[in-house]
Amino acid sequence: MSKQKQAQLRKSVAPFASSDTKKSIIQIINSIVPFILLWFLSYQSLSISIWLSLAISVIASGFVVRTFIIFHDCTHMSFFKNAKANRIVGTITGIITHFAFEKWKRDHSIHHATSSNLDKRGTGDVWVMTVEEYKEASFFGKLGYRLYRTPIVMFGLGPIFLFLISNRFNRKGAKRKERLNTYLINVSIAVIYALLIWAIGWQAFMMVQLPILFIAGASGIWLFYVQHQFEDSYFENEDEWDYVKAAVDGSSYYKLPKVMEWLTGSIGYHHVHHLSPRVPNYNLEKAHESTPPLHQATTITLKTSLQSIRFRLYDQASRTFISFKEYKELQRRNAKSQKSGLGLKTRESSVTQK
Repeated sequence: MSKQKQAQLRKSVAPFASSDTKKSIIQIINSIVPFILLWFLSYQSLSISIWLSLAISVIASGFVVRTFIIFHDCTHMSFFKNAKANRIVGTITGIITHFAFEKWKRDHSIHHATSSNLDKRGTGDVWVMTVEEYKEASFFGKLGYRLYRTPIVMFGLGPIFLFLISNRFNRKGAKRKERLNTYLINVSIAVIYALLIWAIGWQAFMMVQLPILFIAGASGIWLFYVQHQFEDSYFENEDEWDYVKAAVDGSSYYKLPKVMEWLTGSIGYHHVHHLSPRVPNYNLEKAHESTPPLHQATTITLKTSLQSIRFRLYDQASRTFISFKEYKELQRRNAKSQKSGLGLKTRESSVTQK
């Protein structure tokens, strides 16, 4: 894509990068209010059936994801026109979703500025190793990476790590505003937990809150993972990296059923979001539909997205993700090829000597 076409593409999306206060307020109401009601209903259902309570908690977790999208838009300063309103709502939704607003705002902005850049990985993204990096890694480096990329660690232990460790502590060198925001959110969560435990008891609280938090966390990690980890995703080194190509070719269009699209705040239009982060979630679909070049983005569905679970390493030679099994086969072929080449050179040398 030429620079002129890239500029035209960004210009086509620009009109949608404007928040609508009425829509934002409605979204707050239809996201947070149902979550609170479902939380209370899940608690009330414990006296009837633990399974009924769990089923309601699963639905409630969907509204936590939707609330997180509000939080996410606020970190991009795209949910409201007013920066202060974004920070206030972002902090409140950060308490509900257990994410530190200022801390995540910084990390996520780095993710957008470096997404698909092989030379600038490590902040706000999923750990990705290239074939060559994995080949050169130590035994423990390989082991750590293999464990990290297993579903049970990424989607099972991942939410626990996020909520208890990563989101609760400030990074080294964090500025005062960022540190204070993390402290405010941590204290607010602690106070809310203490009040609820005092009101309904710790057993009932845990039986309602833990499933909601865990399912929402695992779902969020999955969404983030699958929208950058598809077979022919775009990755380049710094000297070849391009922001627009990283947005359109390095982010997928996750085509979800309408109910799931609503609960996930249309974040499935991830290519649009990366192209223009200032587009609020309720404008993403319209931006996609109104911009024909964006229809060429890689489209994945619930069914096809499951294939991404087996993707482990990025092969720069073929520009695709491969599994560990495919990596072994690749290494076997390379070894065989080198052995054949060595044998040929030996025979040629023998003939020359004769």
